[in-house]
Amino acid sequence: MYVVAADYYAMEGKDDEIAGVLRKMIPLSRAEPGCRLYMVNRSPEDPRKFLLYEQYVNEDGYKAHQATDAFKENILGKIVPMLESRVRHFYQVVEP
Repeated sequence: MYVVAADYYAMEGKDDEIAGVLRKMIPLSRAEPGCRLYMVNRSPEDPRKFLLYEQYVNEDGYKAHQATDAFKENILGKIVPMLESRVRHFYQVVEP
């Protein structure tokens, strides 16, 4: 399992717009064959702070996610320009 934890920090005044776009991405991402989990979280203390937690069957599943029109249009085209910062961390699930 390939895991991505992405920290997004919205530009001032853009957090609600980002949340709206991310709401659209949830069902689209979850429908992808390589996606096992796609969770969008928002900080209750700082509404400009988002955490995306994603699990894919493997790294190729994540690469396929990045290649979708939805990712290119919504994440790269709409959300990234409204962010102060975007930090992604990559993991593999530890299983017995």
